[in-house]
Amino acid sequence: MFENLFTDELATRLGQTVEIATDNNLIEGILLSVTANIVVVITSTGYGPSIQVSVVVGAINFVRFP
Repeated sequence: MFENLFTDELATRLGQTVEIATDNNLIEGILLSVTANIVVVITSTGYGPSIQVSVVVGAINFVRFP
């Protein structure tokens, strides 16, 4: 019901640091892109290459912008 509003809000925050929680993961990184169904985050541990992570919008429990 609110997925459109949710993805529209996320799309206004591209390039910002984000924390995304699912049932069994906490993903931290830079918000790269948002579509109607997928959110893409680039994670970085500080060592080695960054990893691109795609998350299905329906699997997201909460999002935080630290």
